[in-house]
Amino acid sequence: MPLSPLFDGFDWRVFLVAMAVIELTPGPNMGWLAARAAQAGRCAGFKAVAGVTAGLLLQLLAAMSGLAAIIAASPVLYEAVRWAGIGFMLFLAWDAWRSEGGGLYQSEAGASGFGRGLAANLLNPKTFLFYLSVVGQFADPARGPVWQQSLILGLVHLTVSIAVHSSIVFLGARLGRTLRAYGSGWPVRLSFALALVGLAVWMMVTTARS
Repeated sequence: MPLSPLFDGFDWRVFLVAMAVIELTPGPNMGWLAARAAQAGRCAGFKAVAGVTAGLLLQLLAAMSGLAAIIAASPVLYEAVRWAGIGFMLFLAWDAWRSEGGGLYQSEAGASGFGRGLAANLLNPKTFLFYLSVVGQFADPARGPVWQQSLILGLVHLTVSIAVHSSIVFLGARLGRTLRAYGSGWPVRLSFALALVGLAVWMMVTTARS
């Protein structure tokens, strides 16, 4: 089916503005990418962006396949994913604290950035809820297969997220160069660790169900 009939009458401006606002709203991804780039450098930051993007893509596919809906509908599965994500963020905080010496700013420190970015997104229940509710509400069965619309809209969101996350990495790396002048002692490591603990608390509060 051609793309134009599939999105005939679709207001792309509203959708793109909505995606930009959502991505520019502070959250775990933004905070962790900034901290990662500031702590380990721009190369590590972009590896993390690749991991975050892969995680978002898998979350999108999970939403399209119905897996995300199953997790969202099950209190046990939802809470398991939620607390695993909170625990993982606390692990990242501990890892930031125990990093010592000049290696704190070496690009090699980003070797595991892809896997950590991937895990951080897969363990964030807000992501698949986002694809189920926010992206899903823009799909209209009257225009054609919902799964095709969801896939295309999800890929557009991924493009917006890559642009925003890349900008965050550039800013974070610039902040890191400034912090480098103060060395990599415990005050700097503690700052990164506390920032990640704050993100874990944020995730705990914002993903809680009443």
